[in-house]
Amino acid sequence: MLSPARLMLLPLLVCHCVTTTNWSDKVSDACFCKLQGEVDDCSCKVESLDSLNNNKIYPRLKSLMTNNYFKYFKVNLKKRCPFWTDDSRCAMKDCHVNVCEPDSVPFADKKENKQEPENKYSKEAQNGNHANCEEERELGALDTSLSDESKKKFREWKAYDDSLDMFCEIDDEHSADVQYVDLLKNPERYTGYKGASPRRIWRSVYEENCFKPAKPVAYGPRDDKLSNDCLQGMCLEKRTFYRLISGLHTSINIHLCDQYLFPSINAFGPPEWGPNVKEFKKRFDPETSDGQGPQRLKNLYFAYLVELRALAKAAPYLEQEEFFTGTFGHDDEVRLAVHDFLQVVREFPEHFDESKLFQGNSAQTKKLKIEFRDHFRNISRIMDCVGCDKCKLWGKLQVLGMGTALKILFSGSSMGLASTVSADFKADFQLTRTEIVALFNAFGRLSSSIYALENFRALMR
Repeated sequence: MLSPARLMLLPLLVCHCVTTTNWSDKVSDACFCKLQGEVDDCSCKVESLDSLNNNKIYPRLKSLMTNNYFKYFKVNLKKRCPFWTDDSRCAMKDCHVNVCEPDSVPFADKKENKQEPENKYSKEAQNGNHANCEEERELGALDTSLSDESKKKFREWKAYDDSLDMFCEIDDEHSADVQYVDLLKNPERYTGYKGASPRRIWRSVYEENCFKPAKPVAYGPRDDKLSNDCLQGMCLEKRTFYRLISGLHTSINIHLCDQYLFPSINAFGPPEWGPNVKEFKKRFDPETSDGQGPQRLKNLYFAYLVELRALAKAAPYLEQEEFFTGTFGHDDEVRLAVHDFLQVVREFPEHFDESKLFQGNSAQTKKLKIEFRDHFRNISRIMDCVGCDKCKLWGKLQVLGMGTALKILFSGSSMGLASTVSADFKADFQLTRTEIVALFNAFGRLSSSIYALENFRALMR
């Protein structure tokens, strides 16, 4: 919450690109000029999503995310960047992530945190006389030869694994470097992480992993500089990919603007977190974003619609989850809250229709779907290159959440608004606890971004 003195400064920071018809009417700011009418490539209107989110979705998610099941995220923040040497680790205190002590997570498997006992064998036994060393080596040697039949089976296994729609590289939950993080103690907000390192991250995402139109595009200071005209020259699948990534990027930027670190006006007081309208204008005003800001905001709604549809499709599966929290009596509360939330999601009448994607069964369609999946999986690996632990945490979580949504959309016996995935067919489709936590929290981040836009609108009038 900002101090009165800070709030008095806000009117000085608002966008100057305001257009009005009548002062008695609602003021329309250029930053929000595209947030009306239908979402691109969808039949749903922005106004419908604003109403759904701000009145029904956001309040429920905000409450749900405080529960033990959803607030603890298991993640490996020590995984090395697979693409380049990270030499720009953020040293600011706001980049640091406070990980959970093993005993503080109520549902964690205590066995995984148990320390190994001292070796029960004596030094004498380990260092004894081995007269028959050669014989032991021969008898204890492994036979690593494989039959041609076995090798063929392994190729079949690999082909099966590759056929699964896994859109993210998921952290190995058995790694010693994987830890639980309390998301409520490590909120997504401005950390001071800026400069060459984050620019390299987003440049790699957009230039090397997003699909491009046939005509080359010159990328600008923010690397998602594809105009709507350029996108219309691409197929629906490639437009979908781009708008998802742009919507995710936009959501992250809104969080940084909404929870910005202000130095204290009082020299001896603590710093304050709050909305920075000047920063918001810098990122989304047409005059300071090469005309791209309003479209970036609209892409947020596209990403929101896609993840909303994934939750609706997975509702039958999620309604059969136990949501084990490790706290007596809380499991039932979580299940009831999840069921209530999913009921709101399912009742929404204008969902994204994934059946329009990858239509037909041609070799070109199959190739495009593999490229779509592999490009997104590569973006999940790029998140390990983020040089700020708190930014890496939320980047990995939100990319995994979006990847889980895509996994849901392209799973099941069919695609389309009537299709679902169910826990009755776990041989074909499963979600881990980590994927479910990421899915709900990632959608929660998109939801909070749309909710924050109302606040920015009010501050900029």
